[in-house]
Amino acid sequence: MTRRIAGVIGWPVAQSLSPIIHRHWFQEYGIDGDYVALPVAPENFSRCVTALPLMGFAGANVTVPHKQAAAALSETLDGDARKTGAVNLLVFGERGISGANTDVQGFLATLRETLPVDRLAKKPAVVLGAGGAARAILVALERAGFREIRIVNRTRERAEAIVAELALPVRCPVHEWGNWTNAFENAGFLVNTTSLGMKGKAPLELPLDDLSSDAAVADIVYNPVETELLRRAAAGGRETMDGLGMLMHQAVPAFAAWFGVTPKVTAELRTKLLQKLARA
Repeated sequence: MTRRIAGVIGWPVAQSLSPIIHRHWFQEYGIDGDYVALPVAPENFSRCVTALPLMGFAGANVTVPHKQAAAALSETLDGDARKTGAVNLLVFGERGISGANTDVQGFLATLRETLPVDRLAKKPAVVLGAGGAARAILVALERAGFREIRIVNRTRERAEAIVAELALPVRCPVHEWGNWTNAFENAGFLVNTTSLGMKGKAPLELPLDDLSSDAAVADIVYNPVETELLRRAAAGGRETMDGLGMLMHQAVPAFAAWFGVTPKVTAELRTKLLQKLARA
């Protein structure tokens, strides 16, 4: 069998943990392949992607700032990519470039694995942010059974635009950033989809006084794994979910699409990622 290769395209991309994930699975399943980080500037994205199949790539993951450009470049899109307008998985085949969004199922898989979804979904969820990641999270929460999903963003117009574009069959009221009393009233789940609190970024200054002690808190940031938000939430007795699970689970369908094996997310893989983050 010809050696298979895939990669992750971003700008920057050196910090990506995806090579560790996929190389772990190559070893685990005895597949002769490799996965590399590809730093590509936005103005070169289209030319670089179209050249990858000629170099033997089975496909590529796509991270910031290229997810919308990847959707525009794809000749076919899966349902979640059409819904969110973002592609994080490219597959190269006889029919050209296929685009998919695996962030939705990645978040949903780790949510079901980590937290009591049925209980949480009985109350409203609160989503911080209205960027590309928020789109995937909103779709995942609706799919998980939440009937009200509140969106809090610094720019109200952007949040309202996402609500209109996604047109989810659930209540999606927009709340003002800073009006936490209203946003958190009777809420059972809080998700940070912003980059605030990430290593090298501004902190997320968010009071949790108005958030019920039996609510759960998730952060899609995974560097650091325990963000300040999660640390304070846990200190208040709340269940938490870090961003590392979503990162691992979104990679599963990508590996399966390229290499024909559906890998398992294991404690051993998580340990490898934690070790890498500790050295970073």
